[in-house]
Parts: sequence; structure tokens; C-alpha cells
Amino acid sequence: MPKQTFDYLENAAFAATVCDKEGVVLYQNKAAAKRDGNAVGKNLFNCHSEKSNAKIRHMLETGESNTYQVIQNGKCSFIHHTPWREQPGGEVSGLIEFEIEVPLHYPTLNKD
Repeated sequence: MPKQTFDYLENAAFAATVCDKEGVVLYQNKAAAKRDGNAVGKNLFNCHSEKSNAKIRHMLETGESNTYQVIQNGKCSFIHHTPWREQPGGEVSGLIEFEIEVPLHYPTLNKD
């Protein structure tokens, strides 16, 4: 069977943005482009505060993830930044940001 190519994130119900190690946006799905405009080829260090840029640099250097929740204009979003690597266990190649809109109040399930 031939390998099928499909962009699984393009029409997802959340925003996804990918940058390289220098902060240049490589990819946005439709939701991210709607939120931010077409940012592909632009450097995200130019559109964030110095405090945010320091956090981005830290993630790129250490490979750590960053997760938080934002409430703005009556909407709640879950934000997760995570590194990506070209090779498993290899050097950090950039970051992926997911922004998922969630209800203001949602259950937490403890499965321990």
C-alpha cells in the first residue's frame, strides 16, 4: 500500500503553530492562521514581549515544555508549548504550540 500523506492538523478544532530553533514560524494550521494571520516565515521573537521571549529561549535551550491556561474575552484556552526534534532523543529543532479552547469550568479526572 502506498504511503498516504495527510495533514492531520490542518482542519483540527484547535490552533497549532510550529517554529524552528531560531523562532521562525514553519507551519500554522487554519485555526492558528485565523487567530494570528499568516505568520509563516515570520519570527515569533518579533511579536512577543521580552519576558515571553526569555521563556521561549529557555524551552529551545532545555527542551522543557510549558503549559498554562488563559481566560480572555470570556473564553478559556489551554496552551501547551512542547519541543520537537528531527530525531528521537536528538537536539531540539523548534517548538510546537497548541491552543485548545475549553469550557471555563471542566472536570479533572483522577485515574490513580
